[in-house]
Amino acid sequence: MKIPSNKQLMLWSQLVLLSSDITMSTLGFLVPKKSTFPSGIKALADFVHSKGLKLGIYSDAGHLTCSKKMPGSLGHEEQDAETFASWGIDYLKYDNCNNGGIKPTNRYPVMTKALMSTGRPIFFSLCEWGDMHPALWGYNVGNSWRTTNDISDTWESMVSRADQNEVYADFARPGGWNDPDMLEVGNGGMTKDEYIVHFSIWAISKAPLLIGCDVRNVSKDTMEIIANKEVIAVNQDKLGVQAKKVRMEGDWEVWAGPLSHYRVAVLLLNRGSWRTPITAHWDDIGIPPGTTVKARDLWEHKNMKTRFVGNLTAAVDSHACKMYILKPVF
Repeated sequence: MKIPSNKQLMLWSQLVLLSSDITMSTLGFLVPKKSTFPSGIKALADFVHSKGLKLGIYSDAGHLTCSKKMPGSLGHEEQDAETFASWGIDYLKYDNCNNGGIKPTNRYPVMTKALMSTGRPIFFSLCEWGDMHPALWGYNVGNSWRTTNDISDTWESMVSRADQNEVYADFARPGGWNDPDMLEVGNGGMTKDEYIVHFSIWAISKAPLLIGCDVRNVSKDTMEIIANKEVIAVNQDKLGVQAKKVRMEGDWEVWAGPLSHYRVAVLLLNRGSWRTPITAHWDDIGIPPGTTVKARDLWEHKNMKTRFVGNLTAAVDSHACKMYILKPVF
């Protein structure tokens, strides 16, 4: 039985995540630290919800969280799930540390059942790091599952997480998603073009779009990326099919995936050091040969003047991409 989910994915603009300053009472119930949450978490949740946002919280499928400073939920799943529901939590990120060697397939489903029993729809994010290939079993347990180890704010880390995540594309579907970890957009370790690549791959891969930068101090460049409604719409498309690499030649790649209303999302990615032309062929991306399509450039926010038949070619800068929606012209 599938646990209830609020939406297909959690967007950064809808989610505030609590990750610390929660301890355990003598009766085994989680309690917020009064100096951090003087009015309690329920009051905080009410305030967050009044702003049109959703509230997330962090726990661990172990006896302690990864910092070893806060209690985990192993052995307290029912209590903690009821506590989260009573607080008005919408999202649970559930980590994988200090678990006594118990297999994740024996630990995570216990929290699944506990969350379902509360009657509150709480998005369940399995942070199992891809250790035991959760894409193979995660759909019956949670709403998303980490397919990789932690990401860092570098080009090499980002593209390697994208590669690892793409392997499991066939296992993503509405209600359950592959998660290559949070976005690093805006943290300063990559160029603007590299962050556009980052956001584009995560979007076309239907990955959770969880922003990891300080949203209180977002630059204009960062806001242009994370607030691109056209790219976000690809991520949120109701068909819910994760894109795949359909062609790789040297340092360039073509990613593609179907969208609703007979459209196709296409990403032309240059991983090399020089500007290069990249071609998406219809037989690679699932468009019938001879079909005429119109193209929408999602980063330029404009319709291409040319109609395309058989293929589409664009010159792409180093460590950059082009992203399009292609729609047949009937």
